[in-house]
Amino acid sequence: MTTTEPSNRRLTTRGAKTRARIVTAAAELMYVKGVGTTTLDDVIAASGVSKSQLYHHFAGKDPLVRAVVDHFGEHVIQRERDALGHVSTIAGLRRWRDALVQNNALRHGAYGCALGSLASEVSDHDDLARRALSELFIEWQALLAGVLRRLQDSGALPPEAPVDQLATGLMGALQGGYMLAQTARDVTPMATSIDMALAHIESLSSG
Repeated sequence: MTTTEPSNRRLTTRGAKTRARIVTAAAELMYVKGVGTTTLDDVIAASGVSKSQLYHHFAGKDPLVRAVVDHFGEHVIQRERDALGHVSTIAGLRRWRDALVQNNALRHGAYGCALGSLASEVSDHDDLARRALSELFIEWQALLAGVLRRLQDSGALPPEAPVDQLATGLMGALQGGYMLAQTARDVTPMATSIDMALAHIESLSSG
C-alpha cells in the first residue's frame, strides 16, 4: 500500500524531479527533527523550491508526510529484502543484526528506525499513514518469518517452532532496541535486545 493521493495529471520529468526533491528534503528533516517540529517552511528552505511549487505537489503537510512514509518504506523494505532474502542460517541472521547495529552506531543510535519513528508520531492522527506503516511492518516481519521457515526446512529449527510468533518477537526486539538506543544515544541496548531474541530462536534448534 502507498499513501500517495490519486491524481489525474501525469508529472513531467521536471515536475517529478521537483517532487522528489521536496520529499527527500522532508524525509531528511522529519527523520532528524521529527514530524511535529518540521514545518512546510523548513521543507521549502531545505529543498530550494518555492511555496507555490510545494503546494502544486502537496495540498498540505499530511499528504507530504504520507509521501515521506512511502519514501522511507521503499528504502527500508528494499534494504531488508536484499539483506534477508537469501538468509537461511542463524549465522546469517547474526550478520543481519550486525549490519543494522553497526549502521545505527554511526549516529550513536540518535534517530532510531525511520519507520518506527514515523509510526510513533503519526499513528494517532493520520489513519492513512498508520495503515501504510502497518503494512510495511507486516512485510518486514514476513521477511523475518521467511528466514525462520528456511531454518525449519534445513532442520535448524524444529517443525513445531512457532515461526510467526518468533518473527513477531524478533521484530519487537529490533524496534524496541532502536528506541532504547535512541534514548541512550548508545547502540548497546539495541544489540542486547536483538541478541536475546536470536538466542531464544537458537535455543529451539533441533540440532
